[in-house]
Formats: sequence, C-alpha cells, structure tokens
Amino acid sequence: MIEIMIYLSSGLFLGWSLGANDAANIFGTAVGSRMVKFSTAALIMTIFVILGAVVSGAGASHTLGALGQVGTLPAAFVVAFSAAVAVSWMTKLSLPVSTSHSIVGGIIGWNLYSGFATDLDVLREIVGAWIFSPILSGFFAVILYFIFKKSLNKAKIHLLHLDFYTRWGLLIVGAFGAYSLGANNIANVMGVFTGIMEVPNYNLGLLTFTGAQQLFLLGGIAISVGVVTYSKRVMLTVGSSIMDISPIGAFIVVLASSTTLFVFASSTLKDFLVMLNLPSLPLVPVSSSQAVVGAVLGLGLAKGGRNINFKLLGKIGVGWILTPITAALISFILLFFMQNVFIRSVI
Repeated sequence: MIEIMIYLSSGLFLGWSLGANDAANIFGTAVGSRMVKFSTAALIMTIFVILGAVVSGAGASHTLGALGQVGTLPAAFVVAFSAAVAVSWMTKLSLPVSTSHSIVGGIIGWNLYSGFATDLDVLREIVGAWIFSPILSGFFAVILYFIFKKSLNKAKIHLLHLDFYTRWGLLIVGAFGAYSLGANNIANVMGVFTGIMEVPNYNLGLLTFTGAQQLFLLGGIAISVGVVTYSKRVMLTVGSSIMDISPIGAFIVVLASSTTLFVFASSTLKDFLVMLNLPSLPLVPVSSSQAVVGAVLGLGLAKGGRNINFKLLGKIGVGWILTPITAALISFILLFFMQNVFIRSVI
C-alpha cells in the first residue's frame, strides 16, 4: 500500500500543479477584475472541480489511453512526475500553461523510450483540439459580447443592480467552469494510472463508487489544494495582464471558456449530437489556460483590439510550445534512471 501511494504521489503532484496553474484560470478574470475574492473563488473551485472529476471524469481519459498505454506503475509515476515538473516550472514563470500539453509530452517520452509507436491519428486529434479550443472559446466570447451589449443597451439596468447580477453571474459560471475543468482535466492527473491500477469498486447502497472514480477523487482533492495554495499569481496574470477587463467582460470570458471545456468533456453531449446525426467534437483533455486566453483575446478583438498585451500573448504561446517538449525530455531521461538505477520495470 505504501509503495502504491508513492507511485500515486506524482499524479497528486501533477494535480497540485494543475490547481496552481490551469484550474486558476476559471476564476482568473473574476479575481483580476476584483469582482470575486480569491478566497471565495478557491472555495467554489474546490467543491465543483471534485464533483466534475468524480461524476464526469471518465470521458476524456480514454483518448490519452489510446495515445500510449503506459504499462507499469513505475512508468506511470515517471510520466506524471515529468508532466508536473514541466507545469511547475512554467507556473514559477507565472505563465498559464497546460497539464494537457505536459501529460501528452510525458506519454510521448514513454513511447520513445519504450519503443512503442505513438498513434499519430490520436495525436493529431489531440493537437487539433488544442488549436481549435482557444479559437472556439474566442468565438463564444465574441458572440456573447454582442449579445450582452445589445441586451444591456435595451434593458437599461441600474449600475448597482448590474454590479450585483454580475457578481452572482461570475460565481455561477465559475462553478460551471470548475465542474467542466474537473471533468475534462482529471484525465491528465490520473489517466495514466486508471488503466494499470485495479482498485475495487465501493458500493454505496444504490450507487457504486468505481475504482476510477476513487482515483479521480484523490486527483480532484490534489487539484483543490493547488488552487488554494499557489494559484493567485497565475490568476492575476490571466485576469489583468493580457488586457484590462471589465466585470461584464470577466463574466463573458468565464462563460465562454467554461463552455469550451464542457464541450470537450461531456460524453452525454457527444452522444446527443451523434443521435441527431450532428457533428461532435472529440472527448479530449484540453487546456483551460488556452480556453481562457482565447476568450480574452476574442473579447479584446470584439472591442476593437485595443489594450491587448500581444507581447505577453507571445510569451504565453512560447510556453505552450515548450511545455510538451520539456515534459517529453524529462520523461525520457527519468525513465532511463528508473529502469537502470532504481531497477524498476517501465515497459
């Protein structure tokens, strides 16, 4: 049992890193615009990210398994640890990068070391989702901006009432975003462990708490700890440094990015669209950071493109590219040490 917890510790470390970096972006614009206190945001994140992970976390984890089925616990430990180190490094630089990028890099590092071929079709699907998700988020933000602009001009709501509604709106869509993030990104934290760990199901009367859900619960708790302990810096980077955002703008950004995460996480939505013979998006763990930055950029463009910090956007973009490469290199090197120094099978 102690040995298993040691191996799982890297997944928990990655969950902490996700909470410190990716998860913070759900409330980054709300905190950055001073409409929501950090303590309130952290509490809501803690509750709903765990709910999302446990209730709806299974969908996106299958895609990572198809990219590369890590075969042993020591290998899973190294892959998750490599991803966590890469994200932690970027977090220290106050850059909103992605555990989705880092865990994919870690898995590719294992594929290269073990000699297993990376499924290029799955990789293209994942990278395509990474590229499309900020575009989709930006599109949602543009549409929402013009809808709210037209509606508010007609409604003529008193400023104090508008402030009250906006604060509650930010809390509600933040809870939705936290749930969506837990559902989508818990695959990054525990996905490499669910395929190789046999955790017995736990019966709760009418409900069954599956082994995967138990692992997702641990990962969700780790994410929440990251939110509470180390997320404020990245929140402020996304919330106020890319461009100045009004409270209404913060609401639009949170709703747009949360919807994007939900679209890539909901198996129910995917099945519904397939039933109607409509096109659906793949269930892929995408980056909340990319979704938020895409929404902020979309909002800025809708308002004429003024006051956007393109220099910072370029820096963030470089971080997105370096993260999977860094994770893959760390994974490859540490797998060598795990196999040859610590004499643990990684293949």
